[in-house]
Formats: sequence, structure tokens, C-alpha cells
Amino acid sequence: MNLIAERTGRHCLSLPSNRLGLYLALRHWCLPGQRLLMSPISADEILFLVLAAGLRPVIAPLSARDGNIDVSRLDLDGVDAVLTTNLYGLPDRVSALTGKVLIEDVAHALESHVDGRPLGTFGQAGVFSLSKHAGAGSGGVLAVEDRSDLEALTRARDLLLAPGSLRADLMSVATSAARQVALRTNLVRPALALSRALGLHEPRDGYRIPLDPEGLRLALKQAPALPPFDPWVRADLHDYRRRRGHLVRWYQSRRVAQVPRTRARRLAGVRRLAELPTVAPAVLDHLDQPLFRVPLLVRDRDAAIAELERHGVATGYLYDPPYDDYAPAFAEASPHPGPARWWAANVLPVDPLHAARALPVLSRLRLPDRPVSPSAA
Repeated sequence: MNLIAERTGRHCLSLPSNRLGLYLALRHWCLPGQRLLMSPISADEILFLVLAAGLRPVIAPLSARDGNIDVSRLDLDGVDAVLTTNLYGLPDRVSALTGKVLIEDVAHALESHVDGRPLGTFGQAGVFSLSKHAGAGSGGVLAVEDRSDLEALTRARDLLLAPGSLRADLMSVATSAARQVALRTNLVRPALALSRALGLHEPRDGYRIPLDPEGLRLALKQAPALPPFDPWVRADLHDYRRRRGHLVRWYQSRRVAQVPRTRARRLAGVRRLAELPTVAPAVLDHLDQPLFRVPLLVRDRDAAIAELERHGVATGYLYDPPYDDYAPAFAEASPHPGPARWWAANVLPVDPLHAARALPVLSRLRLPDRPVSPSAA
């Protein structure tokens, strides 16, 4: 947390997860019934956090250059607040979004910046994740400008925290440490196989968790309240509201302290992957950003994912289909859905730290058919 406080110059609140921080921020700055503009592509649980806060999701058009909100096609007059995504670390166009309540999801963008200013400092709140760049398994940080907001958010957090346990903390640290060993020692395939055999992955409908529309309608009757939405929000992180003890906090601080040490390697990987013809166009505009993942746009993505696993490279952070196709009854559809559908079906995010291991596969991949031109979107 010290690294984030120093980087942002803001007051920081420690959390068991990024997702809890997003809920707290939405509840603190938005009123139930307000309309929230959000990207069509992000993690499963984000949509449910918006619904849990009692807000109406308004799905924005997406730019196929970077997978973020396409500000050239926006009309902000009809919305009350905006939630950014900064997908894979590529910055949203925050300067065009600051006229509204702005909540920055910077889970993928711990080290990203705009004109030298860190992401997470443009809006009322920046919500960071410790499980991405830091690889700490779980944990989040909510960064705010005013101490009065920090105090109110601390009280709201404490009301939502579930009791912790040493056993849960030991399991969290052990699982995260084992994952880091697997990534470093080319044991990705057996680690993935074991994880799947143990049932550590939630069932998916494509790349999304099962929607359960009837159950979701019942939960909506209790919004704004978070616990009724636990069946959706906790996916792949059942302890997202569990209080963390000293062991986890120690482990997280150790992992976060190592982030600056990987910056040069991450930047080098971004630049190597940017030489591929399949790289998303916006990456070329951000070669100075140590991205969390480098998005490629490829044909036959599922075959490529399987081949990468055989080379010891795990692929995750796929968000297909877009929210308005996934949950049309619960979100206001994007006026321009084509780019989001194309991006979601073809994007392949690659860890720049493993660029050398991945390149033998990636160099053979071809561009997908382009019903929408990324350069024009």
C-alpha cells in the first residue's frame, strides 16, 4: 500500500480485494438509481458490483484500438457517473471523462500514466488490485484525495468485512506463492491441470459466470446491498470480503515492493510484443507504459491459447461476450456494439514478462477478419 500512496499522493484504504473497493466507491459517490457509463468489456464481477450499488449500467461504445471506452462516440449528458477500465493497462481517455463523477478501476494499470500523471489520480477514487502487477493473490487499495472520504469509506468497509481466519490466510498465501513458482519454472500446464481438477475455477458460460437471471432479479430487490450479490461477485475469489491478517498483509507488502524491480523487464516485453503485426494499435502509442498485458488481436484464439499453455504461458483475463450481450435485461445496450463484439472475440492478452517464451507461438498468428477497422474505431 505504501507504493500506491507514494505514487498517487492520495490517502489509501487497504482492502481484501479490488472488487470490494469498487463497490465502496460506487456507493459513496453515486446515488441509487443513477446511470453509470461503463465499458462493455471487463471482469465478470464488475457488472454485478454496479447492480449491487443500485445503479443502472449504461454500456459505452468501445474503441477497437485499445479496448476502452470510445470517447469520440460518447454523449455524457445522459449519465451521472463514469467507471473506467484501463484494460490491460492501456489508459482510458480520462481527460474526456472528468466532467462527471469518475471512478477509476486501475486493477490492470498500477504503473500506467497519462502525461506523466498516474492513473488513479484523475477521478474521485482510484481502485487498485494487488493480484495483477504484484501477483499477491488478492488484495486491493482504494485511493482518495480527501481524508473525510477515507474515514467514511473505512467505516463502510468495516461493516462489510467478514471474519478472517488463519487457515484462510495460509491458503491464500500458499496458493499465490505456488502460482508464482509455476510461472517462473515453466510448470504452467501441470499447475493449470491441478487447479482445474481441484475445482478452483468457477464454471463459466463461455468466458462469463452463469447469469441466473431469476436469482439476480431477487438480489436486485435488495440493492443497494452487497451480500445478496455474493454468488456473482465472489467468483474465483470467495474471500473477497474476508478480513486479512498479518500474514497476508506481510506477503502483499513483499509482493508490491517487488513491482518496481520488474518494470524494465515488463517494458522490454511490451516493446518486443509491439513488433508483432497482430498487436492492438494503441500499444504502439504506449511503449513507455509497463502494461499488465499486451493485447493482440488474432485469428483462431482458442487454438493459440492451447498452444501457449504447451509452451508454459498461461492466458487469462478474457471477457467475452460484452456485457450488453451477456446480460441484456440488466444493462442499457451500447449504441455501437460491433467493435466490442469483435474485440472480445479476438483479443489475446499476453504477459510481457513472458514475451520470450510466448513469441515462438505468437509470431505464427494471423490477424482476424476485420468487420470493424481498429484504426478507425
